[in-house]
Formats: sequence, structure tokens, C-alpha cells
Amino acid sequence: MSEKNRSLLRAVLLCVVLVILAFPVPASADAGPKPSVRIRFENMGEALCYGTLLSESDSTGPYSAWDGTEEDIRTREEYPHSDYPPRAVWEAFAAYQDPDGCFFLQKSWTVSETGEIAWTYYPPDRFKILLYYPETGTFVSSGICESYAFDSYYTVDMAGVDPAAGLTARRSYDYRQEVTALAARFVLTIAAETAVALLFGFREKRQFRVLLAVNLATQLALNLLLGLSGYRSGPWAFALAYLLLELAVIAAEAALYRRFLPPPAPPQKVRSYGVYSLVANGVSFGAGWLLSGFLPDLF
Repeated sequence: MSEKNRSLLRAVLLCVVLVILAFPVPASADAGPKPSVRIRFENMGEALCYGTLLSESDSTGPYSAWDGTEEDIRTREEYPHSDYPPRAVWEAFAAYQDPDGCFFLQKSWTVSETGEIAWTYYPPDRFKILLYYPETGTFVSSGICESYAFDSYYTVDMAGVDPAAGLTARRSYDYRQEVTALAARFVLTIAAETAVALLFGFREKRQFRVLLAVNLATQLALNLLLGLSGYRSGPWAFALAYLLLELAVIAAEAALYRRFLPPPAPPQKVRSYGVYSLVANGVSFGAGWLLSGFLPDLF
């Protein structure tokens, strides 16, 4: 690799690091998916309603039950752009006594407006759905539900719900959403790695055909294997699988490029294929990291 390209490579890596440090959003590997739980409500009605998930454990990821101190109260007044509830709603949820001892983790949604609860970052593994109607002071709860897949979907029909009988949630896995998210992550990865390819001197149509084919194969394999690994095993299995699979992807891409990709102009040494694969995946990692904070449904 020429000195000019080395300087360019160092500049790209520095930019990626600085961007990640400047935007402390939840990390996502490459443009890969993250575990989530989504509860959709049908026939919600007009009454103001807030919803949350009560967790069997007292914490998950950055979310935790109130420790009893004023400093630990998380409300929308202190964090205006968060999923924390208004103070009055927080007090109602915090005072709720679940018969099974589940915990309120200080996170809520205005479900009468959104029509859903979308817990897209470290959702609880086992939980109850709890709704609160502030105008009447009424609570309605479900039985114990669980994260049954990497992305778990439930639907609740609110028509004729009896607060005494509680909510009934049915599993409703959204295959269309998963395909859309996979396509979006693939487009992002191709765009990021194409930009890096131009910096490395790959500009011919036949080079881009190879780059597209290799990325299509590796990204499909990566996302499908991650989905399978996390379907029943949860986020820790996903994190371990991602690390191992991403290393495998980098190695596989480098080998495939060395075998099928015509050399860039001006000619580079063979090791540049490995460097290109590492940098390209690093850039797409940074792009996915940033976009995960703004488009959690897709990244």
C-alpha cells in the first residue's frame, strides 16, 4: 500500500473512532440487528393510556427498578427526550404492587398515541404488560410473557378488555418487518463498503460486481446466522455469535477478494484485500452504530 493510501486509511479510521465517541448511542455490530420486544395494541380506544413492561428481574441493560432515592428517579421532566414517563405517571407505576413481584424499570410509552410498546434495547426476558389509565387511575395487566425470539412480537386486542380479567397477548412474529430491516442493513453495508472501495482504488464495473456478490453472500449469511443464534438464546449468545461471525466474515471476504477481485488501480499488494475488508467492515460498523440511535426499528 502506498504512503498516500496509508495516510488515507489512517484518516478514515480516525474519523470512524471520533464519530463513535461523539455519539454515545447504543452499539450495534456492523449494521446488525439487536434484540427487541414489541407489543402492538388493536382497538385501543380514545382514553389516555400509558404502558410499560414489568420485569421478573430488577434490571436489564441500562434500565433498573427504582432504588428508593430521589437521585434514581427517572422521569420525562429530567430526561425530556427519553422513554421515561411524566412524574405523575412514574409515581403511579412505581406504586403499583404486582402480585408476582415483577419490577417497574422506569420506562414507559404513551400507547394511546403510539399503539405499541417497542422495547428495542435490552428488553427483559420475562415480563408482564402493564397499562395505566391516568384519567380513572385504572391498571390492567397481563400474565407472564417471554422473549421467545431475537425479535419478539405480541399483539393485544383491547376490544372489550375487562381489567379484572387482564390482558391476553398473542405471539405475532413480524416476518415482513424482519425482511425490511435485513434489506435496509444490507443497503447500508453496501453503501459504506462501496465508498471505502473507491478510496482503495476499486473503480471498474467488474470489481464492483465482485464486491456486490461477496457482500450479498456474507451479509445474508451473517444476519441469518445471527437471527438463528439469538432466536432462543438471548442477547449474550447473540453478542458472542456476532463477534465470532464478524471475524469470520472479514476473513472470508478477504479470501474471496483475493481469489476473485481484480486488483485495484494502481496495482496494490495482495495484503491490501485484507486491509480493505477490515476497514470496510469497520466503517459499516460505525455507520450502524450511529444509525441505531436514530432508526432502532431497522438497525
